[in-house]
Amino acid sequence: MTKSELLKIDSKLPEVGTTVFSVMSALAAETGAVNLGQGFPDFNCDPALIDAVTEAMQKGHNQYPPMAGVPALRNAISTKILQLYGHVYDAETEITVTAGATQAIMSILLACVHPGDEVIVIEPAYDSYVPAIKLAGGVPVFVSMCLDADGYSTPWDRVAAAITTKTRLLLLNSPHNPSGFILQESDIAALTEIVKDTQVLLASDEVYEHMVFDGQRHESLARYPELAARSYIISSFGKTYHVTGWKVGYVAAPKTLMTEFRKVHQFNVFTVNTPMQVALAQYMNEPKHYLNLADFYQKKRDAFRAGLKNSRFKLLPTNGTYFQCVDYSAISDKSESEFALWLTREIGVAAIPVSAFYHRAQESGIVRFCFAKQDSTLEQALGRLQAI
Repeated sequence: MTKSELLKIDSKLPEVGTTVFSVMSALAAETGAVNLGQGFPDFNCDPALIDAVTEAMQKGHNQYPPMAGVPALRNAISTKILQLYGHVYDAETEITVTAGATQAIMSILLACVHPGDEVIVIEPAYDSYVPAIKLAGGVPVFVSMCLDADGYSTPWDRVAAAITTKTRLLLLNSPHNPSGFILQESDIAALTEIVKDTQVLLASDEVYEHMVFDGQRHESLARYPELAARSYIISSFGKTYHVTGWKVGYVAAPKTLMTEFRKVHQFNVFTVNTPMQVALAQYMNEPKHYLNLADFYQKKRDAFRAGLKNSRFKLLPTNGTYFQCVDYSAISDKSESEFALWLTREIGVAAIPVSAFYHRAQESGIVRFCFAKQDSTLEQALGRLQAI
């Protein structure tokens, strides 16, 4: 046996390669395309937040914080959830600061899912969900969203049919990436009925919670005691405050669930960098910093949609997030991946194929744009897209 054979690793994720987000961003950089693919802003955060981090460092907040997070930040999170959703989470035992939402999701699955347990995933789905389930030894069970003239919706009858005695957890995401779908009260009623007599846990990815448009309400599972009692609720400061590179988020859950989460969290990352936690706690004292976010992004959404209104793209509804999905079937019969590559190389605008959000590519003739960009960036992209 050769040395290379001795050193060979039996991959836990044999089907996983470089993500489409990295591929498209690299291609955009290589070709000089406007990058509306990967979901991050191309503008800076509030300088006051940077100043708060600097001040925290200068005041000596540079050593390990408590494993669960800086108390002031956990208190601020608890206060925000109470004010917005009416649910009391104990800051000491029911809130944990995480290294972003992706680490939060991984730790939830490692804490809850045992080998052979089933986890229901509603597709299209954020790309970290399935690898995290598999690393935990779980079995992903897929339910595809419905797509019609009114956009995406969740087929709750299929979700109910997917639940078995092996189901441990159901992963939810609202506002939804990539579709822009948001849960409505009718969805909450259906979900409540489905899980009420089961032992199924819920993981609710709510990282775009403050980006809900047209006066609609974010239906956090924290609003509903029956659901909150079985839920891990995940959010992200990176998305809310335009600092995705900081990788800071949080999880809220009942004490019994949080106790198991923290057992994994402490050996996963242990804790999250101190000065940014201190700064975020201070910044959260002014609620307008997150309450004004919906108006901020709705203006960008509306401008982007107006720019494509008379184009050959068909606009799907976007009720939340900072993503816009479009149907390009009037332009091309290429597959979504081929169209995204063509759009980047030939038109100079990078997008993400929605088929990449399925465990097996499911073609609908739809790509996703990110409008969390400077107005000048969006104008440049629109000029190129309108010419198609």
